[in-house]
Amino acid sequence: MLRINISIAVIVATVTYGLWAYVNRPEVEPMWPEIIQGFSFSPMREENDPTKNLLPTVDQVEQDIALLAGKTHSIRTYTVAGPLASVPALAKKHDLNVALGGWIDDRLDQNLIEIHKLIAIADTHRDNVVRVILGNEVILRNDIPIKQMAEYLDRARAKLTMPVSTAEPWHIWVAHPELAEHVDFIAVHMLPYWEGIENDKAVDYIDEHMLKLQQLFPDKPIVIAEVGWPSNGRTRKLATADEAEQAKFLRRFLERAAQKNYTYYVMEAFDQPWKRTNEGSVGAYWGVYDAQRNAKFEFIKPIIGLPEWQTLAILSVIIAAIIFALLLRDSSSLNRRGRSFLALVAFVLTTAVVWIVYDYSRQYMTIESVMVGVVMLFAMLGVIMVLLIEAHEWAETVWVKGRRRDLISIDMSDDELPMVSIHVPAYNEPPDMLMATLNALAALDYPRYEVIVIDNNTKDEAVWKPVQEHCAVLGDKFRFFHKSPLAGFKAGALNFALSETAPEATIVAVIDSDYCVEPSWLRDLVPQFNHPNVAIVQAPQDYSDASENVFKAICFAEYRGFFHIGMVTRNERNAIIQHGTMTMVRRSSLEEVGGWSEKTITEDAELGLMIFSAGYQAVYTSKSYGKGLMPDSFLDYKTQRFRWAYGAMQILRHHAKGLRGKTPTKLTAGQRYHFVAGWLPWMADGINIVFNFAALAWSIAMITMPTQIDPPLVIFSILPLSLFIFKIAKVIYLYHGVKIVGSVRETFAAALSGLALSHTIAKAMWLGLFTDGRPFVRTPKMEQSVALFKAIASASEETLFMLALWLAAAVIYFHAPVETWDMVLWIIVLLVQSLPYFSALCLSIISAFPNLSARIVTGKRGK
Repeated sequence: MLRINISIAVIVATVTYGLWAYVNRPEVEPMWPEIIQGFSFSPMREENDPTKNLLPTVDQVEQDIALLAGKTHSIRTYTVAGPLASVPALAKKHDLNVALGGWIDDRLDQNLIEIHKLIAIADTHRDNVVRVILGNEVILRNDIPIKQMAEYLDRARAKLTMPVSTAEPWHIWVAHPELAEHVDFIAVHMLPYWEGIENDKAVDYIDEHMLKLQQLFPDKPIVIAEVGWPSNGRTRKLATADEAEQAKFLRRFLERAAQKNYTYYVMEAFDQPWKRTNEGSVGAYWGVYDAQRNAKFEFIKPIIGLPEWQTLAILSVIIAAIIFALLLRDSSSLNRRGRSFLALVAFVLTTAVVWIVYDYSRQYMTIESVMVGVVMLFAMLGVIMVLLIEAHEWAETVWVKGRRRDLISIDMSDDELPMVSIHVPAYNEPPDMLMATLNALAALDYPRYEVIVIDNNTKDEAVWKPVQEHCAVLGDKFRFFHKSPLAGFKAGALNFALSETAPEATIVAVIDSDYCVEPSWLRDLVPQFNHPNVAIVQAPQDYSDASENVFKAICFAEYRGFFHIGMVTRNERNAIIQHGTMTMVRRSSLEEVGGWSEKTITEDAELGLMIFSAGYQAVYTSKSYGKGLMPDSFLDYKTQRFRWAYGAMQILRHHAKGLRGKTPTKLTAGQRYHFVAGWLPWMADGINIVFNFAALAWSIAMITMPTQIDPPLVIFSILPLSLFIFKIAKVIYLYHGVKIVGSVRETFAAALSGLALSHTIAKAMWLGLFTDGRPFVRTPKMEQSVALFKAIASASEETLFMLALWLAAAVIYFHAPVETWDMVLWIIVLLVQSLPYFSALCLSIISAFPNLSARIVTGKRGK
């Protein structure tokens, strides 16, 4: 088996490494010229921010100019404020020409000061100031009217001998050709990334628009005042931003510029981290050199997408191999397909994580980005853990050579069979239903048993009296107790029944008041206690009313998953969840651990954990030996699941040290794994509601501050989407492919039902982790159907969440241009996140129509 595991790991690792190599294969591109025509020059460093008047020193400005000397003929500036006024003089020392810029915005008084200073500096340095560019995208930003801009340009042209213009994107010049009457040349920005142009078509796109401008302004020289591509940032339509894309575009453009004899300034010399505040995150990454003044890509050699890909590939392979080995621990029953599936999942997840962490680390870090990164890392680890757990269960459900702990029938004579005490707790249950349960118990094919019915705290004698009388009719085997008050809810009732149990009874069996058992229940399963270490024998919950209506058919499809998937895989490591019905427990073991715990509202699951902690075994069969009744309404369905999830969190809290191995127990590693991992998806639902609140808050910020708040990074969107898609794929494959249910409609029903409970589970998770004392709430059976309005009201919280997410998605779609994948994916995320709430609303409405035939779901003729 070790040889097979190593072979699978080597094959998948080789494919993984090969994919890294293929994606990062070198691309030969034109070489960077020894010296280019010009750079856009802004000497801000990582600690600088001109919007806060945090400017570089004159010495730092000169250092940057010296770095560019010999690499370019000219530099273009944007303002003459502060140390930027010294650029012409410093540039002259290093034999560089200057396209001197003046900043124009909506501060009219400041504009006049800037123009006056610009004219003075340009006039003083006529020998190396070759052109003046007054204003940068002023008309695009709509800072001042065109008429005002024209007056500024005319004033500068009248005072200066060198040519004067203003810089705008090409479409502004096309839309406002009258502006050309006030300039000596057309200073145009050619930035195909902002227009979502695919990199491979970007240089041709520039040619097309240069030709358009030449035809529109035949008498004006055209200077490309900005041309560039970012090395990091959001994908806009077909334009992706990374260092390889930046290198490809610039090296191709520079070759084309030489062929076409373009005059240009590459946007820009150095990265400008401060620009994140007004251009979004991409604004920081337009430099050929980073903020530390290091070249960001190869100028001569072939371009590689991720130059460090070999290190990243090896790292991902090593981590994946470790995860794969952990997944195979105590998984000897997996066949090759199952092992290969887990290897594939481990390597895909690890490769994705390594790439995501690397990609995120490439940005300029701020306190905010570090905090976001830490949150993202924990969220990513949580998603990965859930995915691995889901994948492990998937593999162990389908791709196994056989079951290690399948129930093996044991034949025992009547004389050998032990005495069984069957306990039936009841509170305010319909008499006819409970009497049917007792009739089924009376028909058991078993020689020695008693039935103790304990009705606790039912106030109405008309409810419990008929049951008491019926027990008398059934004979001496049946004993009825009515106790009021009796503390402890169901656990209190069971502990009372235990105190009244016949001394000779060595096995205690428990069923709910709505369960009608098969006659063979005890005879088939009690013999399992012949093994002295077996303390629990559990049969699945099953239901007789699945064909009653659509709502119950949907619920039934969802219930089956746990008892035919989760319980089966947990049984492989002696880690089943004990349930308070269709269960049997050795009396001595029950008494050894102190009886039924009254500290939690899921006393059954906690009892199972305590018995495992004492070192005993459990036996599980997926064969049904009894059928009960499902909740009649969505509200009751939610109440039941809330109790299960709330109790699970209580158990995790109360037994945390034992589950972590901090206190001595006889729990195995596999048992600890299942009791934590089995409930981790419920905890993921709890974290998901926090994500939804954050998603709504982020969306509101995007809507109210569109220029300052970008959509979340793609990786934030991919995390919940990948988890959702994987879980849906698992449901479809297991429920339909493995025949947990019989039809595609039933598979869809199971998914709908599971999603509908997500919000309830999320609330239960948080309350269970931080509160105690939630009362045990029985699940009503055989209740009257609820009215439509009441049914919808039972999903009011989910409906509000759904509407909020839909509204956020709609407003973002219509309010902001959907030009980036980040934006598209974020809208998709909002809609996907609304699906559980939509499912809850749908199921609540369905529950209000009890006459809808179950055949809609099952395809079988129902009631």
